[in-house]
Amino acid sequence: MRTDDVRRITLGSFVRPGEETGGDPRVEGVYGYLVRHDHGLVLLDTGIGEGDAETEAWYRPRRVPLQQALAAAGVEVGDLDLVVNCHLHFDHCGGNPLLGSTPILAQRGELATARAGDYTFDHLLDHRGSNYQEIDGETEALPGLHVIPTPGHVAGHQSLVVECEDGSLVLAGQSHDTASAWSADALAASARDLGHVEPLPLAPDWMERLLAFDPKRVVFAHDAAVWAPDHRG
Repeated sequence: MRTDDVRRITLGSFVRPGEETGGDPRVEGVYGYLVRHDHGLVLLDTGIGEGDAETEAWYRPRRVPLQQALAAAGVEVGDLDLVVNCHLHFDHCGGNPLLGSTPILAQRGELATARAGDYTFDHLLDHRGSNYQEIDGETEALPGLHVIPTPGHVAGHQSLVVECEDGSLVLAGQSHDTASAWSADALAASARDLGHVEPLPLAPDWMERLLAFDPKRVVFAHDAAVWAPDHRG
């Protein structure tokens, strides 16, 4: 498997209101990632689900149905062998009801939080035949496909690392909203190695774990920009 075997799919967009951005409204894309793994076809995130009237008015989403997004990549929902949700908010698990019994990897705590209410929409979660595979912490779901807990946006957030012949990719999900935010934390994690002294910013503990894979690229759920490392030797 090579890095070219990982493809971004566009699942829609929404308008994040100024009350959340701290300034002007911002249009954000919603992206999933299709991994053509040697042991099966894997998808990170399934798109924007239908919310209630208040949520629809607040975010004004424009959806690309999962079937349509996958068709643009030459596959069908039934071709998927494994799905991973970075977390279970409605803009990341919206296509889950289409999956039938396809296994879905989720952190045990994240699934419990989602099922407890006031977090996501029930009709997106436990569909008929749903097959959630609950995990606790880090796991290697398939050879070279690592699920890494990356709490922050929500406590149960997780990201994927895909090890390929020509380098590693981090499918960060919403661990960071933007590539620039990731870059800031990556620099914070390496600040001492760069020769900086206190006071220094703190990066999340899990940044070192992800950077240990020496990623060639990092991609995101709401930003089409791609982070690449600064190899200065």
